[in-house]
Amino acid sequence: MSNLSPVDRAKFIAARRACDYVEDGMKVGLGTGSTAAWMVRQLGEMVREDGLRIKGVPTSSRTAHLARETGIEVISLDEAKWLDLTIDGADEFDGDLALIKGGGGALLQEKIVATASDRMVVIADAAKEVQALGAFPLPVEVVPFGWQTTKALVEETLAGVDVLGREATLRISGDGPYVTDEGNYILDLALRRIGNPWQTSLVLNQIPGVVENGLFVDVCDVVVIGRPDGVVEVRDVENGASTQRVDILGEDANLFADE
Repeated sequence: MSNLSPVDRAKFIAARRACDYVEDGMKVGLGTGSTAAWMVRQLGEMVREDGLRIKGVPTSSRTAHLARETGIEVISLDEAKWLDLTIDGADEFDGDLALIKGGGGALLQEKIVATASDRMVVIADAAKEVQALGAFPLPVEVVPFGWQTTKALVEETLAGVDVLGREATLRISGDGPYVTDEGNYILDLALRRIGNPWQTSLVLNQIPGVVENGLFVDVCDVVVIGRPDGVVEVRDVENGASTQRVDILGEDANLFADE
C-alpha cells in the first residue's frame, strides 16, 4: 500500500473500518465509486480468506462486476427484498450527515438500495466534509425525452429555492450524453450552496422529467472518515454528535510500510 496517494490511503482506511459493520449472513448493499470499490475488494477478501458469508446487492453494473470478480455472491434487490446494511461513498456530507451523491452516475440505484436498508454507512476521506452542501455539483437524473425542457424547468424552479446558483449542465461522456444504467441522462447543478437540502430535494423531484436527485437527506446513519495516517473518525447519528477515533494501524503498524 506504500504506493497509494494520501487520498487513496484515506479511502482504503475508511473502507476497511466500515467492513467491521458487516456480519456473517447479512444482505449488504454495495455502493459505487472509488471509495466503495475499496470496500468491495475488502469484503471479497473476507469472503475468500475468512469464510464470510454475505449476499451483495450492487448499486451499478460496475460494482456488480467487481463484486463477482472478488467472490461476493451477487443478488438483485428484488431477491433480497430488504437489506441489513448498505455501505457507500459520498461526494459531500455535512454535519447533519446529509449527502450529495451521484458523481459516479449511479444515484438512482444508490438511493433505492440505501433506503431499502436497516442502516447506511458512508465511507469518505476528510475532504468530503463541508459546512453546507453544494460546492460539488448536484446530480439530477432525468429521462432523455424532452431533457432540454426539463433542464429549463429545473433552472426556473431553483429560483424559488435557497441556493446560490442555478446553472444546469448535461453530463457528457465521449461524444454524447452520459447514460445511466437505467438509460437516463444526468444534469449537474452548480448550486454552490444548498441552504435547505430537504426542501431542494423535494422541489426537484416534483418536476416532470426528473427521476431522482443526488441529495440523500435522513438516509445516512454512520459516516466513517478515513485519514492518510490510518486514523478513522466514526460519526453515528444514533449517538448524537459524539465521535470516536480508532487507530487501526495500531493493529498492523506496517500496513503502509515500504516493501
